[in-house]
Amino acid sequence: MLQLEPMVHLAPLNPALALELRRATVSDVPKIGAIIKYWAQKGRMLERSPELLNRSIDEFLLLENAAGELAGCVGLHRMADDLAEVRGLAIHPDFQGKGLGRWLVMGAERLGRDWGLQRLFAWTYEQAFFEKSGFNRIPREVPTLPEEIHAECTRCQFQTNCQEIAMLKVLEPPRLVVS
Repeated sequence: MLQLEPMVHLAPLNPALALELRRATVSDVPKIGAIIKYWAQKGRMLERSPELLNRSIDEFLLLENAAGELAGCVGLHRMADDLAEVRGLAIHPDFQGKGLGRWLVMGAERLGRDWGLQRLFAWTYEQAFFEKSGFNRIPREVPTLPEEIHAECTRCQFQTNCQEIAMLKVLEPPRLVVS
């Protein structure tokens, strides 16, 4: 008999508390998993298993308030010497439309620059959001995309019917400001 998992319900967050951007730790895996699962169940992103999140937790940034409530998260997964994938971008529904997704992408861009990357890539259903963040739509075909990206697609449950859009951003090198 087929058993369906119960829908994830996220507790309301206190919007009055200030948010902090920080690197994720292993203790954050359940919160990150819950917010990603919430949006995956709505068909807006791919779910990430606790095992995958544990293995890649050092790739994640998150926004949380002083009470430790998760407002959003994003992962940055290195795919090649000069390229990383923005993945796992999820915002708590109480904070949608407040610019937090953009803040998280900017954090991922900063991390990418710190790593010496030249390009960021994303698979998304939210083309307009990524365009506002400076990404451009690119063709899905090889050789436009590195082999590493397509190798990961072979493990995806939607590989034969993928509706995600490929987006790419070329990072500008950091500028030295002298006053």
